[in-house]
Amino acid sequence: MTDIAASQAEQVIDELMSLHPKGFDMTLGRMRRLLAVLGNPQDKLPPVIHVAGTNGKGSFTAFSRALLEQAGLAVHVHTSPHLVNWHERYRIGVKGGSSALVEDAVLADALRRVAKANDGQAITVFEILTAAAFLLFSEIPADAVIMEVGMGGRLDCTNVVDTPAVSVVMPISFDHQAYLGDRVELIATEKAGIMKKNCPVVIGHQEFDAAREALIETAERLGGQLAVFGQDFLAFEEHGRLVYQDETGLMDLSLPKLPGRHQYANAAAAIRAVRAAGFTVTQTMADAAMTSVEWPGRLQRLNEGLLVEHAPKFSEIWVDGGHNPGAGEVIAEAMAGFEERQSRRLYLIIGMLNTKEPHGYFKAFEGLAVHVFTVPIRGTDAALDPVALATAAYDAGIPATPVSSVAEALEAIRDRLDASDMPPRILIGGSLYLVGNALSDNGTPPK
Repeated sequence: MTDIAASQAEQVIDELMSLHPKGFDMTLGRMRRLLAVLGNPQDKLPPVIHVAGTNGKGSFTAFSRALLEQAGLAVHVHTSPHLVNWHERYRIGVKGGSSALVEDAVLADALRRVAKANDGQAITVFEILTAAAFLLFSEIPADAVIMEVGMGGRLDCTNVVDTPAVSVVMPISFDHQAYLGDRVELIATEKAGIMKKNCPVVIGHQEFDAAREALIETAERLGGQLAVFGQDFLAFEEHGRLVYQDETGLMDLSLPKLPGRHQYANAAAAIRAVRAAGFTVTQTMADAAMTSVEWPGRLQRLNEGLLVEHAPKFSEIWVDGGHNPGAGEVIAEAMAGFEERQSRRLYLIIGMLNTKEPHGYFKAFEGLAVHVFTVPIRGTDAALDPVALATAAYDAGIPATPVSSVAEALEAIRDRLDASDMPPRILIGGSLYLVGNALSDNGTPPK
């Protein structure tokens, strides 16, 4: 699977894209029909950790996988979207070791079988891709499955597992308002739709009280064991260590490998959720997970590669796919918290989809970023025009310039620097699709 042009799975997906609509169509009827033809693989899975939320789903998934793999368990993982290759959406668990991206031939075969079972009926490609995950995960033995919601929760096509080991809702912010509602309590109610009667629920850190209250109300009505961040479990930094606490006591852990203070709460949610799902988490396991966790494209530093070579020498380059106001706040906090904040100027290279709200994202960087370069995104026809995106940045109080590519933005940053200037800090982000472009151009795709 080193050459994506030769990928069998990519060819099958391209064929499906030409036959079926892209995007979302929020209903479960087609998905349940297709899964029934496939023998209902969603009912034949090992314990499922099902996670929704506007932000933090990916980090939660990475921490949960690291915890379970430290116990020697085989863990299947479904995430979306991918950054560079479709195969990233499917990690296949290995007993006693780390999971690996699905083999190309295995994924292509699963996709063909799903398409055959669908028999040409109306369906979205995302539903076919998700059905393939259920099929693969039911046929390959494992100890656990971590299933990430695509969008929302209640009507998301992953929401066909009737008895999850635990349902998790991570931080809720404003995103996909056209589908989920324009108030956080409405968004929370949609995401709470993954909760099932008498099944455990873990609620991660919530910035908005209205969201937290809506989630708690739904969980209590359904009657499952409930754990809420800040109430039943928490985590905080003390003397350069991460302290985790729940009803079983305290754990003194290494700080997470993933940068940013927001990762403390994400790690805590993972520990509590893995326990709620019925697995043991020891201090040794948790400490090792904190130092081994990996999550590409989320506050990931690029230390080598073609883009790094193109940037001003000794620049500090980060990529992050966060794309809504809540994500902007945590990313800006992380950027501000790094060493040499006053000496290194922060430049942003941003591309966004036209379904996002860029003003709120940029506002988080006001007074921190010195300039924004806005760029197009390859591989999608839903990207915001760089000129319109630059206008949004300017309206949020940050000077901005539209350019044609990340490489051109790096050249523009280099031209702005004097010989005496400290090398800058550069953040490439605003969209997971742009981060995927950057990782591909840099020659460092996820593995």
